[in-house]
Amino acid sequence: MKKWQILIPLALGIVLIACKTNTDTTHMNERLNPFFEESTLPFQAIPFDKIMDDDYAPAFEKGIVEHSAEVMQIAENPEEPTFENTFVALEKSGRLLSRVSLAFGVVSGANTNPQFQALQETLAPKLAAHQDEMYLNDHLFERINTLYQKRASLNLDAESLRLVEYYYQRFVLAGALLSTEDKATMKKLNEEEAALSAKFNNQLLDGTKDAALIIEDATQLEGLTDGDIEAAAEAATANNLTGKWYFPLQNTTQQPLLAALNDRATRAVLFDASWNRSSRNDKNDTRQTIARIAQIRAEQAKLLGFDNFAAWNLQDQMVRNPEEVDRFFAQLVPAATAKARAEAKDIQTLINNQQGGFELEAWDWDYYAEQVRKERYDLDESLIKPYFELNSVLKNGIFYAANQLYGITFSERHDLPVYHPDVSVYTVLEENGDTLGLFYCDFYKRDNKNGGAWMSNMVEQSKLLGTKPVIYNVCNYQKPSPGQPSLISYDDVITTFHEFGHALHGLFANQTYPSLSGTNVPRDFVEFPSQINEHWALYPEVLKNYAKHYKTGAVIPDDLVARLKKSATFNQGYALTELLAAAQLDMEWHKLSADQGLQDVDQFEEAALKRTNLWLKQVPPRYRSSYFLHIWANGYQAGYYAYLWTEVLEHDAYQWFEEHGGMTRTNGQRLRDMVLSQGNSQDLEKMYEAFRGKKPNIEPMLVARGLK
Repeated sequence: MKKWQILIPLALGIVLIACKTNTDTTHMNERLNPFFEESTLPFQAIPFDKIMDDDYAPAFEKGIVEHSAEVMQIAENPEEPTFENTFVALEKSGRLLSRVSLAFGVVSGANTNPQFQALQETLAPKLAAHQDEMYLNDHLFERINTLYQKRASLNLDAESLRLVEYYYQRFVLAGALLSTEDKATMKKLNEEEAALSAKFNNQLLDGTKDAALIIEDATQLEGLTDGDIEAAAEAATANNLTGKWYFPLQNTTQQPLLAALNDRATRAVLFDASWNRSSRNDKNDTRQTIARIAQIRAEQAKLLGFDNFAAWNLQDQMVRNPEEVDRFFAQLVPAATAKARAEAKDIQTLINNQQGGFELEAWDWDYYAEQVRKERYDLDESLIKPYFELNSVLKNGIFYAANQLYGITFSERHDLPVYHPDVSVYTVLEENGDTLGLFYCDFYKRDNKNGGAWMSNMVEQSKLLGTKPVIYNVCNYQKPSPGQPSLISYDDVITTFHEFGHALHGLFANQTYPSLSGTNVPRDFVEFPSQINEHWALYPEVLKNYAKHYKTGAVIPDDLVARLKKSATFNQGYALTELLAAAQLDMEWHKLSADQGLQDVDQFEEAALKRTNLWLKQVPPRYRSSYFLHIWANGYQAGYYAYLWTEVLEHDAYQWFEEHGGMTRTNGQRLRDMVLSQGNSQDLEKMYEAFRGKKPNIEPMLVARGLK
């Protein structure tokens, strides 16, 4: 997943706080606050060793004041509007606010604390108001509109012309054409939505932490590895639960432990903890929060003349309207659910053969699916994991593939400060030795880290600003006990390749303007670079280079690889259905009209899934509405379909690689030159077609999923 940033980084849940300080304290903070000057570290890396928690609030305060003044100066400029004094000036504005926002985005997502959580909720409506101050400024929009209307005569290069069109669309979609009265209404709605999104983020973080599985009886641990049990014991001790075992939840509905736990009652408890983490009628219950967010978004859309939020939000995406998303889903739902039902039947047969005496439930699926996979393909995680040691996956797999395709290399460094001891840093070097950027990685679970995996920037690439990219990946893998190897599942291997695909998209950015740089592309394109990078995980040359037994160093056997590949379409009915269910829930929430009122979350969710033929008791959505972080706080609202939309692109593009010799330096350079380095500097549909040589075809995806 790509963490979203926009011109003002509202999508990070980062917003301004108005702090009152006396003059002397302000001067002292200006002298000491590390945000007040550009970082002197290589690549302007964030000086985490100098930043204290109390530095963020005054930096936001000063940053918003400075940026407001800069925007006002541009808007009130008495000179005729020009590209330089309007668009270039806007791109150069807000540097302090950007620095503190990007840094806060790192720590509030991956290493938060109660002070940061409180700050997020206080900040959110203030920065939303600041964003509106710019986008709803009549004088500023007048300048932008004047230049937009005569853009053909400005003699701009392609990227500069794209910037003009980008700003115009952003301002119009934000409400620049609204009446004064409607603008005031929009501002109130925006502030309330920002505050509720920040509240949801914190409720979910706390609710997920509180719902962790705590086991007191060792017999309930049967089926887990010694490493898993030892790590859980250490986690329990760290949480003042000595003598017990502590298993934190991951962000998805299904939990990795469900595939291994022998005790069915324990599996049911774990599933219930996951399913109801944010629905327990306590302070962390998110249902009222998200119901109001959905209602606000419908009201925003109505103000702008759209039937629903999805229709408004998709205006700047590759898919232009929700009807097209529905047509896309219609190609997938029947085949996916039919395959899921067939898989359920196979699992129920296995349960019956074992004299189980019960009907398959959601918390049984992974446990028995693993047995079916072992029986059918002679394959289970215990056979695979020893070959997937995290450091080898990263250095001998991901970095190796990037070198073979793009010629880049990675040099670990220990001289730059990090926000947590688990974080590693690498300088990324071009084939000729030139520096490309920095890459940070943070792989292990923590209670104070958001769930899931993501990529974002610490520093945006921009020729205009003279900055190179500083990128980070965050994941949530179980941290091993000291001295033990970090063995991850094959799914985790794919996740690591995926997030690094986002990182490459950011590292290869080659834009003049930061707003168009790197991963600042529509949601339904941003997942393409990450998903195509997944394909190299099983590419023979790459796999043999990293998949080596952590004890013996033996390369993964050919017969095991063959079984792994043969099982690639196994359980795909389940996997696709749970993903479709989540994506459909997202669209249904955001197709609500303003006159439909506040929804009962549980009733709405069930009705939406039944209406779209995705209500399968044994196949719950990958994310339930109440803990769907992507759509309520991370910028994927009415956009979660993007994972499936770009899956069409990635399989289609990988077929191009297969047709042209596979993993070669020439092919990698073509992808880099024509796609990965282009950012949002051109029309993305045309960009893809230029690379592929034709429009994308859904057939390769259906074949890869085992649906055809």
